[in-house]
Amino acid sequence: MSDSKNGTPAEKNDDQQQYSLNDDRRVKVLSPGALIAKRFFRNRLAVVGLVILVAMFLFSFVGGLVSPYGQDQTFSTLTKLNTQYAGITETTTRRYTAAPDAEFGALVQANANSAINEGATSFERDGVVYTIEQPAPDLYTFTSGGSVAAYASSYVVSVPAGMTAPSFDFQIAAIMAISNAAAAGDTDADAPEVDESGAVVVDSTEEAEDAAEEAAEAEAAGNTFEADGVSYTFDESGNVMDASGATVAMVSPFVISASDGNTVIPDDLREALLTAVDADASEVVYTDADGAEHTFSISYDAYSKVYNVTETTENLVYDRYASPSLEHWLGTDGNGMDMLTRLMYGGRVSLIIGFIVVFIAAGLGVIMGGISGYFGGWVDNLIMRIVDIFYCLPSMPIIIILGSAMDAMRLDPWIRMIYLMLILGFLSWPSIARLVRGQILSLREQEFMLATEATGISVPHRIIRHLIPNVMPQLIVSCTMSLGSTIITEATLSFLGLGVKFPFASWGNIISDVNNAFVMTNYWFIWIPAGICLLLAVLGFNFVGDGLRDAFDPKMNR
Repeated sequence: MSDSKNGTPAEKNDDQQQYSLNDDRRVKVLSPGALIAKRFFRNRLAVVGLVILVAMFLFSFVGGLVSPYGQDQTFSTLTKLNTQYAGITETTTRRYTAAPDAEFGALVQANANSAINEGATSFERDGVVYTIEQPAPDLYTFTSGGSVAAYASSYVVSVPAGMTAPSFDFQIAAIMAISNAAAAGDTDADAPEVDESGAVVVDSTEEAEDAAEEAAEAEAAGNTFEADGVSYTFDESGNVMDASGATVAMVSPFVISASDGNTVIPDDLREALLTAVDADASEVVYTDADGAEHTFSISYDAYSKVYNVTETTENLVYDRYASPSLEHWLGTDGNGMDMLTRLMYGGRVSLIIGFIVVFIAAGLGVIMGGISGYFGGWVDNLIMRIVDIFYCLPSMPIIIILGSAMDAMRLDPWIRMIYLMLILGFLSWPSIARLVRGQILSLREQEFMLATEATGISVPHRIIRHLIPNVMPQLIVSCTMSLGSTIITEATLSFLGLGVKFPFASWGNIISDVNNAFVMTNYWFIWIPAGICLLLAVLGFNFVGDGLRDAFDPKMNR
């Protein structure tokens, strides 16, 4: 005989029977939480949004842990760079050089030019008569009072770095000798080697060994002159050497000036560059005394009439905007950092900022809205007027102004991020406060609240224990929907340069590279992945928010 208290075996089997999810008998035994979960998972878009958010969280928080790179780790590569080394200018007009104790100004030079062009042998200026002589094809001297006051020539006399300027008489003697030799075609010194491609090849070590020999050959060929009681030799490139073979001056119609004032152009390189200009060669391969090889390119600028000499060097530079590869799946950004790793850490920052801002706004909104809704009267009026004031504030201009102020103060990027979260949270609480106030106004008149008052429960306990939990469903939906807009706001500020700062990454400051039209059109891997991540995260939060709203409100049509 069965025990009636325990029921018949058939009834036991019926209680243990597993009902399907669509069976109404099963719904009767579900808890409120299970019922909400059942309604939520019936919404396909909500499930899709939940899957997206899980994927975004795994990508951002777990991906950063497994990535072999750091968010601010840079990568470099060797590349060839052309840097301006020197400029070569050809003198096409006569240059005047006055003796140390003579006055030969611009007006006198104008009269001298007119006299030379007219073929005159003298001219007068300010009562002084100057005699014109031409001791060499490209040299004119102007004598006054038995001494040379000045000379004019297209040749320029320069000295190696560190040496004193040559005397006035030395300049005249050197220009006269070289100009006469050039006109007579007597100079037959060996020119630098030119390879099959037309590039001038110079080995500085060989040049140093052959310097004395070339000086001897120049002297044997008659390329000598005497100045200040000292004999000098010269070669066809205009290098003037003393008895030891050392170069003491360079005489040439070309003026070579280094782009960097601290750079000293070696004499053999100078000779090679001049030879290349004469031969219309576009490249000079130069080996210095240490055995290092340098490649120089020569190009003529017709506008400025200057031969630009650039040096091609291999430098270690940031691997900027490298295309996707096995090493960097999404390439590198403008700072040479791995884009995939930056996306992971950027998602972490964007999501953390979104949640913290919503928590701050929800905390302030629940406190202010709960007090306003429960007490009513003048407290309600005061808090609602404060809410109205906050609604009237132009939030975006205020955030932009505060961001500019933080830029001016040069705050640490981490401190700046904290301030950004506080500002966004402080400006976002009024909407949550209104929502909480409205819910509490309707709940405080319910029977269970009258019961709490009759039993003597304290006011804070009534609000926190009995009112706020009944507001949580609407609050959760509102906060979930606000997360997407908060992430968009942070991305907008970072795009404008007023949000998260380097070295921290966020999806917003990653997309900021599209400010450069060239980057936007040529390097899609810089901004499209960040835009997709931002789109998916916001869509996920919106889908989940819609699903929670439908699940908490049984009156919604599903």
